[in-house]
Amino acid sequence: MADSAKLDKKAVKFFDGVKAEFKKISWPDKDSLMKQSVAVVIISLVVGAVIAVLDFGLQYGVDFITTLHF
Repeated sequence: MADSAKLDKKAVKFFDGVKAEFKKISWPDKDSLMKQSVAVVIISLVVGAVIAVLDFGLQYGVDFITTLHF
């Protein structure tokens, strides 16, 4: 039973610490959140497009090399 009481105290102490840390968080305002979200989406699309172009280019190159007849 003593172990259970220790565990309960540790859990309470842990969640008190979590609560204190959450109070320290500075949450972004709506405009900042929107700008950052749009930036993430645009950058993700651009990186995805670059990867797709590289994939198609490399696929074409490998297909070209493998179809060469010497």
